[in-house]
Amino acid sequence: MSHRPLRGAGLGFRRELIATLKLHVPEEIAFFELAPENWAGMGGKSGKDLRHFTERYPFACHGLSLSLGGIAPLDVALLRRIKSFMAEHGMSLYTEHLSWCADESHLYDLLPIPMTEEAVKWTADRIRQAQDILEMRIGIENASYYVAPPGADMSETDFISHIIREADCLLHLDVNNIYVNSRNFGFDPVDFMTALPLERTCYIHVAGHYVEPDGLLVDTHGAEVIDPVWSLLETAYRHTGNVPTCLERDFNIPDISRLTAEVRTIARLQSAIPATEAKAA
Repeated sequence: MSHRPLRGAGLGFRRELIATLKLHVPEEIAFFELAPENWAGMGGKSGKDLRHFTERYPFACHGLSLSLGGIAPLDVALLRRIKSFMAEHGMSLYTEHLSWCADESHLYDLLPIPMTEEAVKWTADRIRQAQDILEMRIGIENASYYVAPPGADMSETDFISHIIREADCLLHLDVNNIYVNSRNFGFDPVDFMTALPLERTCYIHVAGHYVEPDGLLVDTHGAEVIDPVWSLLETAYRHTGNVPTCLERDFNIPDISRLTAEVRTIARLQSAIPATEAKAA
């Protein structure tokens, strides 16, 4: 299947929404995103349901478990499954978190990488290996975290920038992650964002979060996007251009009309900026 260009505003593909979306996909939703680990090799009704949508709409792949910063060997078998899955369904963009999540087994959490020169070289080497296997440049996503890793010898923005340049990969910009971290660690989100190599941005995430009673923000993807995050997204577009942007909503999933309203907000903010297809080469 030839790939479909990824543009505009998209929505995370959730099984809870399939029946509703089969009846009607709102015109505001230009593409969908999925985690390939949850769908690759899927047969039966789920496989048929996925095929129904990939034959009609572009899809982005956003990985959950590659553990780019981890010390265990890179999961080459997983990358090969992802490559085959993407080719089967005409997908041309793959992104992953700049984090680690596995040692002898998966830890089911996305943990921050120590911000050191050694970690830059280690992680960039693994990204280059992944790109060689997939035969495409991938996007790496700035992660949310709740404990800063010790031993840093550079800022987070320098760390991300050095990895992107060393690996010659792309940036998957998550504006909610920046906002969550800025509130939890006390920095200016716009200053942070504009210090990143935004010219490398291939894809953007926007989402809601949860505020704990003590004020800690948790990146849950389980609530509506708040105004300061929308504002940060609007600022991002002034630097990145109209990059494909996905609304993440992973639980507390509301009626499709409420999700569509948020996707419509993305499209409205994009409307003043010339459209750009996701970079994947």
